[in-house]
Amino acid sequence: MGALDLGSALAKCINLSNLTLNLFYNQIGDKGALDLGSALANCINLSNLTLFLGENQIGAMGASSLGSALAKCINLSNLTLFLGQKQFICFGL
Repeated sequence: MGALDLGSALAKCINLSNLTLNLFYNQIGDKGALDLGSALANCINLSNLTLFLGENQIGAMGASSLGSALAKCINLSNLTLFLGQKQFICFGL
């Protein structure tokens, strides 16, 4: 099961309002981060989300895509996101 499949399955949980996902040390890359974020954006009742995504293969593009996708979560009021990586991720402003 990939990140897209996991997110799609969670999006079907229509009453889901609180979610903590610990996905440390997987092989989630930039596309997986985007797919997961896009699928979670469909969880219309999600208000509290904690994502542990450290030690994956998510680079700057994946982190940016994940953030953009999660910005579409209209009812999200609390977000805790752990993206700890061995390499430094730099965002241009």
